[in-house]
Amino acid sequence: MTEYRRYRTKGGCYFFTVNLAERKQALLTEKIELLRESFRIVKDRYPFNIEAIVILPEHLHTIWTLPEADDNFSCRWRQIKAHFSRHVEKGERVSRSRQSKHERGIWQRRFWEHQIRNNADFVAHTNYIHYNPVKHGYVRRVADWPYSSS
Repeated sequence: MTEYRRYRTKGGCYFFTVNLAERKQALLTEKIELLRESFRIVKDRYPFNIEAIVILPEHLHTIWTLPEADDNFSCRWRQIKAHFSRHVEKGERVSRSRQSKHERGIWQRRFWEHQIRNNADFVAHTNYIHYNPVKHGYVRRVADWPYSSS
C-alpha cells in the first residue's frame, strides 16, 4: 500500500475554505470591515498574495500564494481568526470542549486546504470562488456580490 503524505510547497498556491462554527450566522458579512482589517494586519506581518477571494455570511473561499521560502499558511489563518475573534463582541454559543480550552465559538477549528497544481486547477478554483454567491442564491450575477475579488 502506498503511504499518503500531505505535501506543502514553499511559495505554493493554495485554495482554502474557512467556516464559522455556527453556519446560520452572517458574521463575516456583518463584520466585513473587521475581517478586512484582520487580513490586512496579518498580511503586513506575514506576507502573502490573495489571488481570489469571496466572503459569504458564514464562510469564505480564497486562493493565496505564499512567499518563496514560506509554507506556513496555518500561522496566517490562526492570526486572522484570532484578531477577528478578539474584536467581536461575546455572546456566541461555546461548547464545553472550547470552554475548557478558553476558546471562543466563532470559527470552526479547522479549515479546508488544497494546493493548486497547475493553471487549469487555478482557473477552476477561481471560477468556483467567484460563482459561490450565485450558487448559494445570494445574487443572480457574479458581479453583483460586493464581497468578492471578481
